[in-house]
Amino acid sequence: MVRWRRRRVLLLTVFLSSLVLLEYHRREPEELRLSDWFTPSKQRPDVVTMTSWLAPVVWEGTFNREVLRRHYEGRNLTVGLAVFAVERRARAMLDLFLTSANRHFMAGQRVTFYVTVEASSSKWNQDKDLALGPEGVAGGRRSLQVTTLEEDSLWLGPDLARMRDLRENIVSRIGREVDFLFSMTSTQIFRGDVGPEALGTLVAQLHGWWYFRRPWELPFERRPRSAAYIPFGQGDFYYDGALLGGTPRALLGLVEEYLKGAERDLRAGINSTYESHLNRYLLSNKPAKLLSPEYNWDATLLPPPQVRSVKVSQRLASG
Repeated sequence: MVRWRRRRVLLLTVFLSSLVLLEYHRREPEELRLSDWFTPSKQRPDVVTMTSWLAPVVWEGTFNREVLRRHYEGRNLTVGLAVFAVERRARAMLDLFLTSANRHFMAGQRVTFYVTVEASSSKWNQDKDLALGPEGVAGGRRSLQVTTLEEDSLWLGPDLARMRDLRENIVSRIGREVDFLFSMTSTQIFRGDVGPEALGTLVAQLHGWWYFRRPWELPFERRPRSAAYIPFGQGDFYYDGALLGGTPRALLGLVEEYLKGAERDLRAGINSTYESHLNRYLLSNKPAKLLSPEYNWDATLLPPPQVRSVKVSQRLASG
């Protein structure tokens, strides 16, 4: 009799636990299938919209904004945007970058802007009125954090300094504070909305200029001694390093591999470029989502017909 009562109690406990789990799963939003929000076949036959490894290439007209909005609005996400603004030209455009990002980047989501400036500009954020807050961004709370970089950190170049700074910030705090993270430079300006269609585990930006060139013209690193070496005949796309995105963990993996390769080339006396190492990494670690050239178009060039909506433009600061 005692054994039977224990069995009944165990069965009741299992049953109640199953009900709790069922209720929990009912409350959790279901993950979107690609076909729920991405329907490019009829809308954009003029461009590549799917890679050979079945990652979507996001162009205007390929995604359903309303479906994405409904899916993400209740998920309590925080999206980070790390912007590197060192040296006079980049710093001159920082206010314009942040103002445009506050208006167009991830409207309706909670966003933290992580700004890196030189130590000599440590008071840059004082007396700034960027209207960060719900009133200007469709309900998404905004915040701003500023870190400084010593000028002597730039002696190997801004790209290496940017990636070292990004690694340090992800490890020390960003990795615990956000669900998704994007890294950009302040010489970019948001011209249109960039929303949850850009979110993904690892998001790569197609280079606006090289997307329209022939495969054998792409400027991959062809020197076998370089850690960024890509043999002729290999390479999927040429990616632009001005914009990177993904989860903090995925970006940290990319940054660490870049730093290893770049520092190895420096020791070997090879002057390889940041984008060469980025493209080497993304050849072996396929991105889960690609952003079209609409998400970083050269402001000095007239967009071709394929670029229907410039969402981010790139311009070097003058002076």
